[in-house]
Amino acid sequence: MVESSKAVKPWRQDVIVAARDAYQGEPLDGALELVITFWMPRPKTARKTARWKTTTPDSSKLVRSTEDALVQAGTVRDDARFVRHVIEKRLLPVEGGPSGADITINVLENGERT
Repeated sequence: MVESSKAVKPWRQDVIVAARDAYQGEPLDGALELVITFWMPRPKTARKTARWKTTTPDSSKLVRSTEDALVQAGTVRDDARFVRHVIEKRLLPVEGGPSGADITINVLENGERT
């Protein structure tokens, strides 16, 4: 497979660095929940009340590249461990703010948060 976006490689690298800074334990294993809010640049044409990014990139591609980075960082054993996803693509509150993501991984027991 060849990545179609030039932004994927730098994104993965940023996630790897942030994940290694945030977590130094053994790779997480078992049933995991992935909660991500992607903060996307606010277009100049966006209404002041607009909250959601409804155009490309699509959330499944964002999630896939983020999961791959979390595995490469050693944060999770395998991205197949993610059994629940809570994903949002939000516009930044103000134009020109820093884009990125808030990422939380919850370990689930019997399918529920512990």
